[in-house]
Amino acid sequence: MTDFPRFPPGFVFGAATASYQIEGAAREDGRGPSIWDTYSHTPGRVANGDTGDTACDHYHRYREDVALLRELGVDSYRFSIAWPRIVPAGSGAVNPKGLDFYARLVDELLAAGIEPAATLYHWDLPQALEDRGGWRVRETAERFAEYTAVVAEHLGDRVPRWITLNEPWCSAFLGYSVGRHAPGAREGRGALAAAHHLLVGHGLAVQALRAAGVREAGITLNLDRNLPATGSAADRAAVVRADTQHNLVWTEPLLAGRYPDTEEETWGELISGQDFRRDGDLALIGQPLDFLGINYYRPIVVADAPHREADPARRTATDNRYAEVRLEGVRHTAMEWPVVPDTFTDLLVALKKRYGDALPPIHITENGSAEHDEPSADGTVHDRDRVAYLRDHLTALKTALDAGVDVRGYYVWSLLDNFEWAFGYGKRFGIVRVDYDTLRRTPKDSYHWYRALIAAQRQ
Repeated sequence: MTDFPRFPPGFVFGAATASYQIEGAAREDGRGPSIWDTYSHTPGRVANGDTGDTACDHYHRYREDVALLRELGVDSYRFSIAWPRIVPAGSGAVNPKGLDFYARLVDELLAAGIEPAATLYHWDLPQALEDRGGWRVRETAERFAEYTAVVAEHLGDRVPRWITLNEPWCSAFLGYSVGRHAPGAREGRGALAAAHHLLVGHGLAVQALRAAGVREAGITLNLDRNLPATGSAADRAAVVRADTQHNLVWTEPLLAGRYPDTEEETWGELISGQDFRRDGDLALIGQPLDFLGINYYRPIVVADAPHREADPARRTATDNRYAEVRLEGVRHTAMEWPVVPDTFTDLLVALKKRYGDALPPIHITENGSAEHDEPSADGTVHDRDRVAYLRDHLTALKTALDAGVDVRGYYVWSLLDNFEWAFGYGKRFGIVRVDYDTLRRTPKDSYHWYRALIAAQRQ
């Protein structure tokens, strides 16, 4: 019998997906366009010209996917709600067919004995709001709260766990600074304004969720374990700037009621001359959370990179004098991410050490790997590397629990192979293979391994 790590009674095991990555039906039943529809249909933005128009067709096949979850034996399923399905123009008229779809999905999950966990924003901003400034402007945060109130009113009695934002780092910095995610902007102050307004939107959404009486409200961050490439003072200083951008810009306002004291070293005039913060914002952002979601995949190795754009008007928010360096001597996934499970433990323990009792219970809301896992002649998928990745990271997670970190649940990313953003369909994270020509689902070895691990916890 396989020797699985053992978790405490009541520990939640789940699987996660996201709306634009799996749903398809991009123009059906009143759904409005999102920034990812626009971005993916812009030539040169996404590998192979792929779009989420069909994706995994989960919109029509959700019952089949819930059956896979039931067979897997998960306690909970984390999905995201597409804002453009609910409020197609971002504000104003509500689309009842969009609400009906998620109501049917929730009912199907409950009938299967699976607890729904809903994410309100997983990057598919209504295009109409981007046209008015997107997350650069406070209005988007206010419209997000209105959308949240609509969804919570219709689903709050049946969905116990709510996540406001998924990985705001990606929304703010990949979307508005690096330009590798929708809307594809390369800005300085605009990206920092987006980061702040995402946090304001989170605070307003938590208020809306509380007003609706939901049981648990939280946020999901993709926190990174940043390591210096060498022991030099320059590389160690680069890690401070990387930590500020990747981690502290979120955790300090959310958990400590302050902005990072390293922000001027990191962003200089971009942040020192900001005009997007208002009195009272820290209290709004930092209201108590029932849990903190963490997505973790790999460490980042950082080296000093002295260049900074000389013209402040052209400098982006990610031009912070550091560069990511490839970590040698370890396996890398199909995403070229290094596999170092011990850094998962280190991140969680360091977070507990920094924030102490201010740190709420944690749910690992994503963890998994993209691998080169082609089917065998008989159609089976023997994804040994993914099985090893999951085993080793769950073992590292258990080590963090043993060290006193309060972790309550783990969601594998992802249930299905799906549209992997700018990589299109070329990167497969699923424990279930999707044939994109036929849309046939085939559980991989990792699915069967995860099912056995969950079953072993209940013996």
